[in-house]
Amino acid sequence: MNPSVAERLASIERRVADACLRAHRDPREVTLVGAGKRQSEERLEAACRAGLRNIGENVVQEAEAHRALLSRSGRDLTWHLIGPLQSNKVRKAVALFDFVHSIDRLKIARKLSAEAARSDRRLRGFLEINLGMEESKHGFAPEELADALTEIAELENLEILGLMAIPPVADSEADARGWFRRLRGLRDRFLPQGGSLSMGMSADFEIAIEEGATHVRVGSALFGPRAPQ
Repeated sequence: MNPSVAERLASIERRVADACLRAHRDPREVTLVGAGKRQSEERLEAACRAGLRNIGENVVQEAEAHRALLSRSGRDLTWHLIGPLQSNKVRKAVALFDFVHSIDRLKIARKLSAEAARSDRRLRGFLEINLGMEESKHGFAPEELADALTEIAELENLEILGLMAIPPVADSEADARGWFRRLRGLRDRFLPQGGSLSMGMSADFEIAIEEGATHVRVGSALFGPRAPQ
């Protein structure tokens, strides 16, 4: 029998705690973000009933539908944009999300800050780094990070909490660990006062936690397989 969503959530929370124990970390330092991409309403509701409080969305339109559904439950949820953001969706994104993990270029950073100012709020987010410089992925090149942080620091309505990455697919645990260590090294170098690390997904979130992740984005391991496109 397949495990229920509630059972999956409990298992992941135990795995998060175990990874923190191995890394001598407090589990309260790690935020589990449930990645809701192409997941059913029933699974999302089940996860929230079981205690999930952070929802990650890849697409603004899908987030609108999911938020409308889950808002009726009266639960206090936190919403994270974890997928790429198009310029023409910035206004909706600012209205929908508490955190944007995927700030991948200066143009988007400027637009987010401007829209947050119009909404009289200060938006929190992460700079996405393209660690492997893959053409199929978004993000700042590591060598662009210093200049990007300098310019973004001037944006009054956008607060950068840290860095995010979706590393290349790793052939081994050692390779995965190496990518996570590289993102942590960039954080330590360019955010000397400390910062958050959004890294790790269903296949590798435990390794990411051991290497310093503060936010892990878990989809299929929590909700089950995604619906086909």
